[in-house]
Amino acid sequence: MNIIFAGTPDFSVPTLKALIASEHKICAVYTQPDRPAGRGRKLQISPIKQSALEANIPVEQPLNFKSAESLETLSSYQPDLMIVVAYGIILPESILNAPRFGCINIHASLLPRWRGAAPIQRAILSGDKQTGVTLMQMDKGLDTGDMLSTLTCPIAPKDTSSSLHDTLSTLGASALLDLLPLVENDQLEPVSQPSSDVTYAHKLSKQEASIDWNQPATEVQRAIQGYNPWPVAHTLINEKPLRIWQAKATGERSGNNPGQIKTEKNKLFIACADYYIEITELQPANKRRMPASDYLAAHQINGLTLGS
Repeated sequence: MNIIFAGTPDFSVPTLKALIASEHKICAVYTQPDRPAGRGRKLQISPIKQSALEANIPVEQPLNFKSAESLETLSSYQPDLMIVVAYGIILPESILNAPRFGCINIHASLLPRWRGAAPIQRAILSGDKQTGVTLMQMDKGLDTGDMLSTLTCPIAPKDTSSSLHDTLSTLGASALLDLLPLVENDQLEPVSQPSSDVTYAHKLSKQEASIDWNQPATEVQRAIQGYNPWPVAHTLINEKPLRIWQAKATGERSGNNPGQIKTEKNKLFIACADYYIEITELQPANKRRMPASDYLAAHQINGLTLGS
């Protein structure tokens, strides 16, 4: 088949590479426009653009699809199918209907649970025991299209959004390769999403990642793992920001006020509403990420209360 691929971040890369290695032709790659990033605000290309350039595939970067020219450009590639993975730009119906077999999206949740922008993070934050990927035929709604295939995977107790991101990105690529022969032979069996159990994975914000130590330890740990690698769970220590990257449960009942620090044998424990949680990796303001033991070697903080 003649396939157009649309994606932008790292999550999309395994699928693009799997398609490049397949028997199908990737006639064009669509990705978001280059944007300034970093302290120097230099223009930075997306991971998908980098992969496409390395494979000598034409790259298109429209700001949106509101002009007739954008449809004409896409149609000129005569696509049989368009694969969309975390593209980040809304596709109008004219684009959805342009390829012979339409557009298929790989979404990082078991739809209809966690439609929207941050399904991986919301699954961890909510304490879900499993997640997966859903391949769907795209329609004009927000992740509302008919389901074509699903693959599930457990959410391990130690999973962060970073580790689960990597697992689901490769799972999505595998699911797509299994689905493509059915697409090509017109043997798909679309299934409508159930109208019940719909949840929305709203976009993350830096503000929501501020840790509330008055929450139970399980909720605090989910926040630390769910906001890793962005926006990173954070708190205040001596009125300065402190980012928390990794933590683990202790099972030890807390006898202190929520947020109060206890140090023992070069380990850092924080009191939550019910139990202590051990902080294993953190990042002080304007410093690198470091093991909590390195931080304790240079700071006397026993008895301090976080959040102020």
